[in-house]
Amino acid sequence: MSYNQIGYRNADGVLVTQGQTAVTQATSITTGVTCSAYSGVITTVSQTVAAGAEAEFTVTNTNVAATDVVVACIKTHTSAGEFIVGVSAVAAGSFKLRLTNLHASTAGNNVLVINFIVLKASA
Repeated sequence: MSYNQIGYRNADGVLVTQGQTAVTQATSITTGVTCSAYSGVITTVSQTVAAGAEAEFTVTNTNVAATDVVVACIKTHTSAGEFIVGVSAVAAGSFKLRLTNLHASTAGNNVLVINFIVLKASA
């Protein structure tokens, strides 16, 4: 069995991924992005997401298989509201990120920076 190396352990034993990339959405909070790396940073446009509402967009990524696990988290939150990010779907060549504003009365109205990593699955 052969494995492609997508990262390495540094001197402290911490897993470091290779080939990280960064992209920024072009026009709206639902505009898809292309980010073909095992880890990356996605900066959203300045968005407005109503209180209690969600927005979803597709990340096209040629490294993703339908069986992989994608993990995402919010790195920087400069917006009003209270956001969480989740992976709502994984398919061959893409995954979807869903942004949810948990605040009951305040709309989100600025930029979010999201980190992600693709964990390769093995059958």
